Amino acid sequence: MTNADALAVAPFEDARRVALIGRAFRLEWFTLGWMTIEAAVAITAGVAARSVSLTVFGVDSLIELASAGVLIWRLWVELKRGSTFSEAAECRASRLAAALLFALALYVAAAATWCLWTREGQSFSWPGLAVTMLAIPVMYLVAKRKLVVAEKLGSRALRADAAEAITCGWLSFAVVFGLLAQLALNAWWVDSVTSFAILWFLVREGREAWNVEDCCDGD
Repeated sequence: MTNADALAVAPFEDARRVALIGRAFRLEWFTLGWMTIEAAVAITAGVAARSVSLTVFGVDSLIELASAGVLIWRLWVELKRGSTFSEAAECRASRLAAALLFALALYVAAAATWCLWTREGQSFSWPGLAVTMLAIPVMYLVAKRKLVVAEKLGSRALRADAAEAITCGWLSFAVVFGLLAQLALNAWWVDSVTSFAILWFLVREGREAWNVEDCCDGD
């Protein structure tokens, strides 16, 4: 390719990347809206039902809400100043999110252990079941579209964000299973056991957020 050909292709490639960033923006704004609803319903229902797993699901949604906000800011900065400028801030934000996830994991372990020790159960929550069941297909579709855009943009940050959506989907499965088991068995210990299953997802997501150097190297 000659220099003249390269100059002719460059505006087209820039326009294509801007269009992809626009798609990423729309996905992240949708994520913000959904996570706001998900967190509000799950936390309210979890506190009312004294459910550790449901409350933790809502708090995890708040963390993903913050992550989506950081990625929106990064996309905006790339449009204005280039992707390199925002990498250091994104790394710090990812480390902060990881620390919050690890703290949340410690809370889950302590709260679930206490509930098992005191033999204290929770009330069943229909709103909690509804929001977690809806989260399964929503997170699947959002993650799938984010992965497509991330591949075309070559963005590891967006791929990591898609991985969070996938984790949220699996987290939803765990909570739904626990709620349905409680409804069927009326067993006081179901919520605590489900919470320990959620613990694995929180630690995994926290480790991925903490190991952010790979993400920063690729964007």
